[in-house]
Amino acid sequence: MNIIMLLLPLLAGIGLSVQSAVNGTFGKRVGTIESAFFTFFTGAIFLTIIVNFFGQGNILNIHEVPKWQLLCAIFGVIYLSLMVLAVPKIGVTAAVISVIVGQLVASMVIDHFGWFESEVVPFGIKRLIGVVLMCMALFFVFREKTDKSAAQSS
Repeated sequence: MNIIMLLLPLLAGIGLSVQSAVNGTFGKRVGTIESAFFTFFTGAIFLTIIVNFFGQGNILNIHEVPKWQLLCAIFGVIYLSLMVLAVPKIGVTAAVISVIVGQLVASMVIDHFGWFESEVVPFGIKRLIGVVLMCMALFFVFREKTDKSAAQSS
């Protein structure tokens, strides 16, 4: 079961990279906001069908949750819109690694302080090494992209 739980986020990551690449080129043709709108509108249609047939919760309970939890929807829109802007300019790899670095840093702060009702997981040297290595990966990936861009323009 643990292997499956590791594979699911891996598949989600593959899907995000593909989505970023497609939305980046789509956004250049139809516009950033329009691309984000189309993605969320299509997703809303599919999820409406899925919720109606497979949902086990109660969407009406949305009024009973703490209001700060409703921010999750806004962060999805912000993420998608920013990726549509960034991917055409820096490439899928640099954009995705930037996202991962941002996720690592934010998630480590959230874990360390137990924000948003999450379990407290103290920050340690191994986590620091992981962030430093990811920052190095971002540096090398982005540098390779800028080196190639400079070589092509000369």
